[in-house]
Amino acid sequence: MTQTQRVIDNKYTVRLEPLGVKLRVTSGTPLKDILFQYGIEFPCGGKGICGNCRVKLLEGDIQLDEDHKKAHSSLQLADNCRLACKSNVTQDVTLEIDQFEIFVLADNSSFSFMPGTGFGIAIDIGTTTIAAQLLDMHTGNVLDSETRLNPQSRFGADIISRIEYAIHKNGQGILKQLIRKEFCSIVNQLIKRNEVKVSKVIIVGNTVMQHIFSGIDLTPLSAYPFESTKKKIIHFTPGELELNSDSVSKITFLPSIGSFVGSDILAGILAARINESDKYITLIDLGTNGEIAIGNKNRIICASTAAGPAFEGTNISMGMRAMNGAISSVTKYEGSQQFHVIGNENPRGICGSGLIDAIATSLELNKIDLGGRITGKNEVIQLLSPVSISQKDIREFQLAKGAVAAGVQVLLEKLNISYDDIEKVYIAGAFGSFINIENTRRTGLLEFPAEKINKMGNMALIGAKMCLFIEEKELYPILDITEHISLETAENFQDLFAEKMMFL
Repeated sequence: MTQTQRVIDNKYTVRLEPLGVKLRVTSGTPLKDILFQYGIEFPCGGKGICGNCRVKLLEGDIQLDEDHKKAHSSLQLADNCRLACKSNVTQDVTLEIDQFEIFVLADNSSFSFMPGTGFGIAIDIGTTTIAAQLLDMHTGNVLDSETRLNPQSRFGADIISRIEYAIHKNGQGILKQLIRKEFCSIVNQLIKRNEVKVSKVIIVGNTVMQHIFSGIDLTPLSAYPFESTKKKIIHFTPGELELNSDSVSKITFLPSIGSFVGSDILAGILAARINESDKYITLIDLGTNGEIAIGNKNRIICASTAAGPAFEGTNISMGMRAMNGAISSVTKYEGSQQFHVIGNENPRGICGSGLIDAIATSLELNKIDLGGRITGKNEVIQLLSPVSISQKDIREFQLAKGAVAAGVQVLLEKLNISYDDIEKVYIAGAFGSFINIENTRRTGLLEFPAEKINKMGNMALIGAKMCLFIEEKELYPILDITEHISLETAENFQDLFAEKMMFL
């Protein structure tokens, strides 16, 4: 392509090694907009203080602005290294992704493991997305990753919709076939691309995903007391899943904790090391189905919240996933709102992190009152044209944030502790990696001090990777101290829910 053509379409090529991925992106696109889907974590939230998102320049260049220079110097990075969280694409560039060279936890602490042999795959089956990574079992290095949309999404964005389709429309067989076919496609793709044989596959997911994948009747999850196959490890042979038996040896779906608290939270507990901590730690997964775990090495209590899919942009009038064209952040500047659009493209909608920011900044600018009503005569709050948020969108967010905040309060009361007793708070889920902590506090979604809150990305996948290196029996002590409760049984939950919906 000539320089003239490049100027006309305003696009540049980004190559990612060792993945062999080639992307065409708009000039000025931040690297963090395109790298997250390839397994790159941003533990410090883009502050440039952890260095975990560093990339190496193989061809081309990324210019350093003053903020980037300061962070680069502080971390003592090599001249050919850049921080993805501080980098924008302004020319053709080839990058080596350092994160694929060493497996570290997102809290910047090393994971000690007993080296094994061969290769393993960790897979997180989420309601909305599926994420998988291939590891070298001897070194712990991540060799490759694959991320896809869950094909079941066409039958509903949330787990309640999936249950309804499975039971009332006799669709569980179709849902199982879809997810198993996608699972096989992902595993086969990783194996073929890297020419390896896999000794172990670890799968985690919420309880509904586990039931559907495993062919377990969803009826008990459709009505109170919402019984599930909790705390049961499920094994599969490659033949059962129609995988090439010569390529994969062992497939394990880790156990769920309770009715709507799945093995993804068990993996998150392991990744956050709640079961090893003397102090109390909180884990909040702000995914399609919000889950909360609070505890320490003596006792852990978990619950799920009816948060719905608002945090991921679903059920919002112009909501969308965190992808190109989505408003992902909104800031207040000189009495107005400024916006960041993923991919530096024309805006098409707003994702969950952008929604939180839009509401928080609208509160500051008195466009929304403390009860959540749009002030003045406008029916919507206009953002970056053509994107706006409606009164219904604000109510959807209030319902979601009220459920999460009330859930946290109930669990604290069950443990007879307060917010002050919590040493660390981990926010999990892809959505959690993009949120502005101060804005989540301004809206009342999180009521912990900002210094205690850590954005951890896909903790379920981190925990699943850890489980590739441990014996299954090591999970049972965690399950023994972990208790699941139904928030609806707490006598003050409804009062707390109504209170937490307000913007105070």
